[in-house]
Amino acid sequence: MEKTKPVIEDRIKKAETLKEMGINLYPAGYRYDLTSSEAFERFNQMDSAALEKEKKGFSMAGRIMSLRDFGKAAFIHIKDGTGRIQAYVRKDQIGDEQYKIFKLMDMGDFIGIKGSFFRTRTDELTLLADEITLLSKSMRPLPEKWHGLTDVEIRYRQRYLDLIVNEPVKEVFILRSRILQSFRNFFIRKGFLEVETPMMQPIPGGATARPFKTYHNALGMDLYLRVAPELYLKRLVVGGIERVFEINRNFRNEGISLQHNPEFTMVEFYQAYATYEDLMNLTEELFTDLLQEILNRQTITYQNQSIDFTPPWPRISLFDAMREIGGVTEEVFSDLKAATEFAKSKDITLTKKDSLAKIWAKIFDQLVEPKLIQPTFIIGYPTEISPLSRRNDQDPDLTDRFELFIAGKEIGNAFTELNDPVDQLGRFERQVALRESGDDEAQFMDRDYVTALEHGLPPTAGEGIGIDRVVMLLTDSPSIRDVIFFPHMRSKQG
Repeated sequence: MEKTKPVIEDRIKKAETLKEMGINLYPAGYRYDLTSSEAFERFNQMDSAALEKEKKGFSMAGRIMSLRDFGKAAFIHIKDGTGRIQAYVRKDQIGDEQYKIFKLMDMGDFIGIKGSFFRTRTDELTLLADEITLLSKSMRPLPEKWHGLTDVEIRYRQRYLDLIVNEPVKEVFILRSRILQSFRNFFIRKGFLEVETPMMQPIPGGATARPFKTYHNALGMDLYLRVAPELYLKRLVVGGIERVFEINRNFRNEGISLQHNPEFTMVEFYQAYATYEDLMNLTEELFTDLLQEILNRQTITYQNQSIDFTPPWPRISLFDAMREIGGVTEEVFSDLKAATEFAKSKDITLTKKDSLAKIWAKIFDQLVEPKLIQPTFIIGYPTEISPLSRRNDQDPDLTDRFELFIAGKEIGNAFTELNDPVDQLGRFERQVALRESGDDEAQFMDRDYVTALEHGLPPTAGEGIGIDRVVMLLTDSPSIRDVIFFPHMRSKQG
């Protein structure tokens, strides 16, 4: 702050001088003829002679990003939402009065320029200013090295500065928008209906996660920010909407890491009369369509690792993956003591209340997940840790469920839905017992959802895919904070 204080004081003085000259520092609106990209598209192929014949009086608007002052003339670059372009401001061209105003402008100010195009000695397309209008006075300077703000603390807390000075950051978020639109278009083409379900719920359900809690004064009741839309989307399938999807936010009161943010975006979708195997095929199609549309290829490089999305993708059972990839010994699959000792030998943190299935999940997370680089479906999850999944017909201790892993990250979770209300009620009761024993991530009892199942849920399969992690993959971003405009961060102290 101390470093920029004299600069801010200087800008305040300039602003006061401008006001004394009758200049409005913040006028309303400005009509322009061209964006920078439109200017290049229209004029960049023209030589100097052709530009001379063009109509004069084109107006443009943007932020001053560079300024080279030569006394009675100056070169500036202005940046708008589509790019940047050079302008040339001469005292004898715009007149003494306007030039006095221009000399009180700074980098970071928004201006409007009207003029004609020409080429400089270095052949750069440039707008020769006939008129200049101040559109918004910037009272704080841009970062000193405006071409490369690198302090991640500032980048995440003041994303607007990051977007101004780091063009690749803007490209990441443009690509994010395209990915969301591609997902949306895919599901609509497949006959799915896009819906919105409550984000504040009286009972948080659909995922094993700790919820955020709030209170509604008028209703006099506790509400929770949703951890997943699952139970509401399945209610809609009960109601006859047989293909349904939602792209929206979930909230989980968990730690922050390179892969986790308390507020994140998912696409969740449900298809009646389908199985989890159908969704594996659909997921392959979803991603291959996405990559073809966004990147025009089926391979990416993520953090120096080459990843090929060409289907079919491997389908491996959880236990086989633990054996073959994690090096887990056979007794771990049947003996709690052996599993506990094996986990501790690998420095895996356990609690005294961890069941055998939970220990398997923790072993998998640490020893197998990081090694799943190519797109891989892991199938056959234990029923105990899959409270909303349908039991497998051949082995009721397992469920018809898969998780999708890419680049060592969980990208999606899917299963054939449990539609037996008696079984679902029993699973909820076991989750309630876990909560009462101290597991604050266990799911709540939702009797209304059980009632919905009693009215009949057709055979259905559903899946959730983390949008933020998909964007990370396709933009080669190592942290989830790089693909969320405003990631959550610890408050500054003092």
